[in-house]
This record gives sequence, C-alpha cells and structure tokens, in this order.
Amino acid sequence: MKYNTKAKGILVLEDGTVYHGLSAGILGTSTGEICFNTGMTGYQEIFTDPSYYGQIMVCATAHIGNYGVDDNEVESDSVKISGLICKKFSETYSRPMADDSLQNYFEKNNIVAITDVDSRAIVRHIRDKGAMNVIISSVEFDVDVLKEQLAKVPSMQGLELSSKVSVKEAYTYGDEESEYKVAVMDYGTKRNILKCLTDRGAYLKVFPMNTTPNEVKAWNPDGIMLSNGPGDPSAMKEVIENVKEMLALNIPIFGICLGHQLLSLASGLQTIKMHNGHRGINHPIINLLSGKGEVTSQNHGFVVDKKSAEESDEVEITHLHLNDDTVAGIKLKNKAAFSVQYHPEASPGPHDSRYLFDQFIELIASHKN
Repeated sequence: MKYNTKAKGILVLEDGTVYHGLSAGILGTSTGEICFNTGMTGYQEIFTDPSYYGQIMVCATAHIGNYGVDDNEVESDSVKISGLICKKFSETYSRPMADDSLQNYFEKNNIVAITDVDSRAIVRHIRDKGAMNVIISSVEFDVDVLKEQLAKVPSMQGLELSSKVSVKEAYTYGDEESEYKVAVMDYGTKRNILKCLTDRGAYLKVFPMNTTPNEVKAWNPDGIMLSNGPGDPSAMKEVIENVKEMLALNIPIFGICLGHQLLSLASGLQTIKMHNGHRGINHPIINLLSGKGEVTSQNHGFVVDKKSAEESDEVEITHLHLNDDTVAGIKLKNKAAFSVQYHPEASPGPHDSRYLFDQFIELIASHKN
C-alpha cells in the first residue's frame, strides 16, 4: 500500500512499551530487532548495508531524508533494513545531485517507516534496557494484536541471516589484469569494500557464503577477504569450519565485522551478544600496535569475548574500542591473518582506517614473493 500523509503509525517494543506517531514509506507492518545509529549523515549507505538485515533502525539524528537519495550512494542492490523509526522524515530534498526523495525510494523498496515520535526517548530506552524486538505498523493499531505478532519474531541471538543476503552465484569484480587476485567470501558484503580492494590493484571473485575452501583454492587466489554481514556468527557452524580450512591454506586473510567474528571463532575464541551494539560513524578505536587513535564507522550487535582473546596463545589483540574496551581487532600469531570489528571502507564515515586495506595488499605481496 502507498504512503498516506494522514496515516497513523505505532510501534510496540518487546517489553510492552508503546509509541505513537505517523506513517512514512509504505503502509504496512514490519518486525525486527530494534537498533539505533548515531550517524548524522550517510543514511542511504546505512539503509542499504546488508549487515542491517532483520533490524529496524532508529535514527538518533532528528532529520532524515533532507538530502534525498543518490543512485551511487548504495552498499547493495536494495534497502536492507526491515523498517525505520525517526523524528522527522522529509519528503522534500534540496541537494541538486539527488536522484529522488527518500519517500519514493522507500516505496520502491517496500519499506515501512514511523515518524513524528520521540526518537531520543526511544534511543534512551533501548540504550538502558538493551536490544529487543519491535513491531511497527501503519495498518494495525490494536496493541494486543501487535504483541501477538511480535511474540512470534525470533531473537537475533542464535539467528543465521547471511544466507538471506549472500550472493547465490559467484561473480568477478575489477580488472582481470590486476596484479593480485582476492577471493571475497560474501556474508553480506558492502560494495565499497570491493571498491577499496580493486582501487589497490586487486581482481576479485565474490563467492557465496557456503562455498567450500577447495572451490576457493581452485581459483588460486592470493588473498581471502571475509566480509561483513548480519546475524549471530556463532550460528554459522559450517562457515566457521570453512574458515578453519581456509586458514590451513596459508593464504593471507583479512576479516571485517562479521568476518572478524568468524575468524575469531575459527581460531578458538568466543563471541557474545552485546547489551547494545556499536552503530555509528564516530566510534573511537586505539591501535595497540601503532599507538594511534582512529575514528571509525561501526555496525555490529555481537563482539568477540575479550577474555577468550586474552587467554589465547594463537591470537593477539591489536585494536580496542575506547568507549567500552571491547575487542576491535586481532591478528593471528602464526598465520597471515588479521581482522577488525569496524568498517575501514568507512561508507559512511571517516577514512582513518583505510590503511588496513593497504596492509592487506602488502601482506599479500610479501606472502606471494
């Protein structure tokens, strides 16, 4: 159903809290785990990030849609959030380079949105109470009915979602004459990760998430990228075993976000669900190897258990999050493999961490020679 400017909107949280507002996007009902993002800009890149699959986004910034959408500012082929909650939703936009309004974009992607709610109060509530499921609707307003529907929504903990967003068939990306070949394991990869690799002289083959190590090896790559993606990494048992076998190939490996968690699990570490995830473009990181700080883009609701990393003989912690001291990066002591919990492609966000792609290419070059 199409948008109606006079339509009401409602959201009901798993703990029974109710907020009333107005509708944006299409008329309908949507469910998912509620999360908030603190970024002031870059909403289109955020909405199209496959890591957000199965989640309903609360924007901490007050105005959404005011600069429209641009066909080039996407991280995948469609909007991946399950729905949007915001304070002010702008149907008009002022940016000359924009291709369309966010409203039309949401209609094309069948996204339900709720606006004119106190988004700051919602952010404070879930910040204190922790991650939980939510239902939003602009067609059903009986709270008891909505609670019944919400009760059927599975918890994000233990939920495998990468198979919902991973490519179904392998494809190549970049210049075939490039100096290096990198196999990208697609658990929900962002387009700018691919671009950051090709910009540094890599020719890519993007593989479905369940591709076997032997299939990857047959392409004869110089390096392997473990991509970002949605869901609980501990639920991906087959993929974890595949990563273990990839480590045995002695090919340089670089993991980002979910890829970082999978590399950690394959190395004997553990992951845990966070009270609230890290989602924004201003998260401070300390690089323990260089002593330098980085302002980073982040999007994750699970994290590597720090105690398991500190007790490991095979892993060295390389980066820490300065807000809560969580593990933000590791490297393996006896393998050419490293990973970070944040997004060095930084789309959106600052470019402090793009050096990590340089390090990966340098590792490939030194290993190849």
